[in-house]
Amino acid sequence: MAEPKKTQKKTVRVQSTPEAQEEAAETWKPTPEAKSKATTRRIIALILWAVAIGGEAFAIFWLLRQVPFTTTHTVILVAILVVIAGLSIGGSMLWKQANRLDPARKSDTVRFFVQNQLGAIIAVIAFLPLIILIFLNKDMNGTQKAVAGGAGILLLLVAGFLGTSINPPSVEQYDEETNYVIELTGENLVYWTKSGKVYHLCEGASAVNLESEDNTIYSGTVADAHAAGKERLTLQVDQEIDQCGLAPVEGDSEEDTEVEQEVEETPAP
Repeated sequence: MAEPKKTQKKTVRVQSTPEAQEEAAETWKPTPEAKSKATTRRIIALILWAVAIGGEAFAIFWLLRQVPFTTTHTVILVAILVVIAGLSIGGSMLWKQANRLDPARKSDTVRFFVQNQLGAIIAVIAFLPLIILIFLNKDMNGTQKAVAGGAGILLLLVAGFLGTSINPPSVEQYDEETNYVIELTGENLVYWTKSGKVYHLCEGASAVNLESEDNTIYSGTVADAHAAGKERLTLQVDQEIDQCGLAPVEGDSEEDTEVEQEVEETPAP
């Protein structure tokens, strides 16, 4: 078995509360810090979405009722659509961050779907009624409808796409990660950096040292790593098992190993 590699970088241990450490041994739960960050992001996201829907209401109940509907009104309408898109996308990004910090359980099917796809749902609510009323407006000419309606459809597609969670996190995923780390290392302890997007198995792993732009490596539980904004365990597990001097977990399939080896991590800029 290879000896774990040493690192000259500063390692900082992130301290969990005793309660969080006890809970980590049973099932994954967000740290109080992560829970607080997630709540804050969700509140801000809801405010942004509410303002976006308010902009839609303004356009429906005032702007589209202007007679005659002029070129100036068309420009204002397109500008409102752009603002709605910006607010919708901004809210979706914050909501996704919150879901990484405090995910739903996949077993709770309805909540899991709604919580993770709420950004796309809001985008539809904020755009679709307005787009329909643009094309049904009798006071707008064909060019105005084409410009405003086309812009609305394009922005809806962009906001909807960015609001959709393709592979959303779940409590079950974080549970599996925690258990896997414990099986490999014997403890719930992982390592990460400020600039990286994932966490690692030991401070001597080459990837965590390459990512450490501030010459500091942080350590803590899997919950601590997610609270710090890390999305998941590195995909270079086989490489790090060797670098950290660990023994592979019995039962790992060759297929899983091949998948892990094919995926190359790119450190965050």
